[in-house]
Amino acid sequence: MKKILFSISLLALLQFFAFCQSSEGTYVILETEYGNLVIKLYDETPVHRDNFLKLVEEGYYDGLLFHRVINEFMIQAGDPGSRDAIPNAMLGGGGVDYKLDAEIMYPQLFHKKGALAAARQGDQVNPEKKSSGSQFYIVHGKVYSNEELDEMEHFLNERKSQQVFMKYAEPYRNEIMQFQQTGDREGFERLMIEISEEADPEIEALPRIEIPQELREAYTTIGGVPHLDGEYTVFGEVVKGLEIIDKIAKVEVNQNDRPVEDIKLNIRIK
Repeated sequence: MKKILFSISLLALLQFFAFCQSSEGTYVILETEYGNLVIKLYDETPVHRDNFLKLVEEGYYDGLLFHRVINEFMIQAGDPGSRDAIPNAMLGGGGVDYKLDAEIMYPQLFHKKGALAAARQGDQVNPEKKSSGSQFYIVHGKVYSNEELDEMEHFLNERKSQQVFMKYAEPYRNEIMQFQQTGDREGFERLMIEISEEADPEIEALPRIEIPQELREAYTTIGGVPHLDGEYTVFGEVVKGLEIIDKIAKVEVNQNDRPVEDIKLNIRIK
């Protein structure tokens, strides 16, 4: 029996090495107690790829935790403060002292299950969508129906329109606040009409967001998080070990989405 098990293990190991050697690109192995993920880094995003490899070579990620885990969304790591963190400590605010320019220009690099992407601060303080220099997340996501994707398209287009409207409304912030404080509904509605008239030409000129068929095929089969597309830099993908993401995504977490039982990771270059 031991001889048979050894032969099976050896065969699996040889197949794994053959996979890594025959596939073009740069690969890293992310190790966890739940199993290992083989991750391919995209050449289309060289800034993020090279920065990630630099940190891996320095051992930056070794011993860190997955500090934020949300089932059907993503698993996140890269906060150096998570190393040896006490239980229930708030995590997620740490990182290197620099940001990376966004590399969001390739629609084929999208948030399917297993996608590796850079975390970042929100648009209000980070309109250029610059990435955290160290924090990353791996998509878990969910499987969508085509009807749900249609609704997502509508949501994304509405969000773009609202962003344009808010840009035009910003100069009138004080007036809007005054109308609300005084309860002047008529004045408020009149101002909204004026702002809409200013914003409408730009809103009408916005290109309509449509989820391409090849992305729909992925989102309706393996799943993902389509509403993040175009908002965060995707710079790699898990090519082996998607089932490990499932295991981690389903662990018990506290009110801050930190796993109750620490999940440490190590990353090495293949």
